[in-house]
Amino acid sequence: MDLKIFMTIFTAVFIAELGDKTQLATMLFASDKDVNKWLVFAAASLALIVASAIGVLAGSFLSAYIDEKTMSYIAGGGFMVIGAFVLYQA
Repeated sequence: MDLKIFMTIFTAVFIAELGDKTQLATMLFASDKDVNKWLVFAAASLALIVASAIGVLAGSFLSAYIDEKTMSYIAGGGFMVIGAFVLYQA
């Protein structure tokens, strides 16, 4: 295993997930006094694993048809469109 690649991916995903809707929803579920906190942790962790698996599968599938640089441009453009939309709505 390439530790440098692992840490790069871990850091990027960790930073992207901090304070997002997923974390806020998890905090909301965990704040319920009647819900087991380990159950919240397990369910949220499994959901993130499944979502990541879908991302890996989709990326693997698309890489057979679209080169990496083009995929980077598409992702970057998508983020810019979303950012512009959020700014416009504000």
